[in-house]
Amino acid sequence: MSSRLIGVGVGPGDPELVTVKGVNALRAADVVVVPVLDSGERGRAEATVLHYVPAEKVVRVVFALNERTDRARREAAWDAAGERVAGLLREHGSVAFATIGDPNVYSTFTYLAQTIVELVADTVVETVPGITAMQDLAARSGAVLTEGTEPLTLVPVTAGAAVLKDALAGPGTVVAYKFGRQAGEVAEALRETGRIGDAVWGSALGLPEESVRPAADLDGAPLPYLSTLIAPPRRDGGRGGKL
Repeated sequence: MSSRLIGVGVGPGDPELVTVKGVNALRAADVVVVPVLDSGERGRAEATVLHYVPAEKVVRVVFALNERTDRARREAAWDAAGERVAGLLREHGSVAFATIGDPNVYSTFTYLAQTIVELVADTVVETVPGITAMQDLAARSGAVLTEGTEPLTLVPVTAGAAVLKDALAGPGTVVAYKFGRQAGEVAEALRETGRIGDAVWGSALGLPEESVRPAADLDGAPLPYLSTLIAPPRRDGGRGGKL
């Protein structure tokens, strides 16, 4: 029989935002893998999963989640993680991988699946969508992501603040992920493009330390790495003005 690797989106952190299908997939899998840093602390995915499956079913696997400068170290860590999950698949047959947000949006799961397909023949890869941080922040802040014919642009600020500034100069709503370490540059880009007035940012959504604030409050101090920004466009013309 084919092995099954299922990437399950478990949302931004609030365990109530895991879908019914996601919970069923976690419970149906033989084991549930959660990614952890080499420092060993519990991540959001693990904390969320433990609301729905027993701890003895959860396997922690170290990933180089934040390694961007040392490619050799990153590749070695990916290979080791892939081998670990491949071993679990050979032993159990059905493995769920829990990822924050959605498994098809800037997720660790993408790279793991590519590795596993090469290591374990006939592996079937599936994904269960999850609620994203931008959806959760929109709900918690009251920001409207899109209206009518507006485009929506999602930018990881790890690509550089210049990429964000180019997006802000264009039309529609711009969402920025992982901007916390470059909060000062992001605030400057928002001011230069006239977008700061209606923009909001949030971090630790759904967790006790949650913060949801206007972007105008940004003072340049570093924020949590996984901070999310929503910068809507100017909307004139009243109801339906963007149709």
